[in-house]
Amino acid sequence: MTDLTTERAGIDRTRLTYVPVQHAALKNAEIVPMSLRSVHFVLPGGVDDPAMPSGGNAYDRRVSLDLPGFGWQVHKHAVAGEWPRPGAAARAELGRTLAELPDDTVVLMDGLVACGVPEIVVPAAERLRIAVLVHLPLGDETGLTAEVAAELDARERAVLRAVPAVIGTSDWAVRRLVSHHGLAPDRVHVATPGADIAPLASGTDGVSRLLCVAAVTPRKGQHRLIEALAAVTDLPWSCVCVGGLGQDPEYVAGLRTLISEYGLQDRLVLAGPQAGAELDASYAAADLMVLTSYAETYGMAVTEALARGIPVLATDVGGLPEAVGRAPDGGVPGILVPPEDPAALAVELRGWFGEADVRRRLKAAARGRRAALDGWATTARSLAGVLGRLPNEPRRAA
Repeated sequence: MTDLTTERAGIDRTRLTYVPVQHAALKNAEIVPMSLRSVHFVLPGGVDDPAMPSGGNAYDRRVSLDLPGFGWQVHKHAVAGEWPRPGAAARAELGRTLAELPDDTVVLMDGLVACGVPEIVVPAAERLRIAVLVHLPLGDETGLTAEVAAELDARERAVLRAVPAVIGTSDWAVRRLVSHHGLAPDRVHVATPGADIAPLASGTDGVSRLLCVAAVTPRKGQHRLIEALAAVTDLPWSCVCVGGLGQDPEYVAGLRTLISEYGLQDRLVLAGPQAGAELDASYAAADLMVLTSYAETYGMAVTEALARGIPVLATDVGGLPEAVGRAPDGGVPGILVPPEDPAALAVELRGWFGEADVRRRLKAAARGRRAALDGWATTARSLAGVLGRLPNEPRRAA
């Protein structure tokens, strides 16, 4: 019946060279060629490891799914190794992966893999069309010695200056990369993480359940959260910290000792990594999102909370103010405190518990921000635009 209908309509099926995007997040459907262009996405080996979730991994997985809707077929190459300082086996595997790609291939590389090995990536950039996606500048990781941070910084600079396109995950990150590494502004682009709108969080009593979603590492600063909560034990809070516990066991052990010393074992839980329905349940029960990072290029956990109408209390660092953003009416759905100041965090917690008007204002702004958040289709569209504008002659990047 379909063929007969097509014939009767006088349609030449050989001319049907496009299909409409099928993506619920798009308000205006676009026309996408059926013959997709190819991009080879080089990722860290643990990108799919549920025991070590991260915003960067979640971003990489999601855009891999959404890029085909904008004309790019994604070929994933996950390279195992201790990035950004890999061993010999990981270096050899990355070298083979890039060497096997034909000249002029479009390649998107996660910065965690690319930026620490200029001796591999810079020569490859002379024949491949490489874009590097920087989730966090390597030298910004907390806990590095000054010598290691300087070495990683220099390596990253060499890589980013050699490739024709660099992608940051916030406007702040783009400004930082341009100024810090001396990059040409027209080669550095932004592709902000999207957010999936979720059901509004029911919370507990509307005030007392605090939630922190972040890998338990020095950069995420959970020790500052513990110190702030220890100063407000007279308030009826409970706190769940969701995040991987395997990246820095020594730091985790120190947190457990701190929790015990302050007598918070019954009120503060290191719940470990969560995903899917389990993570959704943690968000659903939350009244306030807390994040005490030392460095963030954006802060996907913040927008995940806002996508459920949960207000945010966070440190004023990096791209976090962008992630918090504003509601369409100008309301701010969160409170930002100076970094390295647990006392300021404690003061704002007292305000959250003690001032009903503050809570109402923050919750109203969070719901307004929720409705205005961009979806992942916007992220994929931005990335597709960068890939489509890569120069045809890779050697121009040198």
